Amino acid sequence: MSKIAKVKPYTIENGDGIRVSIFFSGCEHYCKNCFNNELWDFNIGETFSREYYENKIKPLIKDYINGLTILGGEPLHHKNLFATYRLVKWFKNDFPDKTIWIYTGYDFEYLLSLQYSLETSKFIRPDCFIKTIFYTIDVLVDGKFIEEKKQLRLAYRGSTNQRIIDVQKSLRENNVILYKE
Repeated sequence: MSKIAKVKPYTIENGDGIRVSIFFSGCEHYCKNCFNNELWDFNIGETFSREYYENKIKPLIKDYINGLTILGGEPLHHKNLFATYRLVKWFKNDFPDKTIWIYTGYDFEYLLSLQYSLETSKFIRPDCFIKTIFYTIDVLVDGKFIEEKKQLRLAYRGSTNQRIIDVQKSLRENNVILYKE
């Protein structure tokens, strides 16, 4: 079962506007000088469930909240993929006009690849989950944090290799389209 390590209401650093940020536990990227290395352990936090969503996330979504940001840890790791899928579905159903951003250490192209499906399919059916997630979310910040490419003035990311992707435009054009900041 996936776990939520923390929920931060009213954040401005993880996407446009005022957002609620959800931090999943667990990551196997092990990026050097990761700002959330305490979340590498998959056992930290509370188990994510419908009850958790209804009681601890949904009540935070006020009119002035622009949307939800999902990060971690690694929300698209096979151990968290189904929970991320459920979270984006429930959220978009309840708040269709609010945006969803996801941060991942995986590259966008890899997540849509046969390789990702094959590696993850030992555990779950990733193809339907990742496609539904991508057709539901607005922005994906992809790529591992690389200390040697760190720049403090980058908006919404830590290193220059990371991209802020407009997911809906990218899917329509079958090409990575960067989000306009």
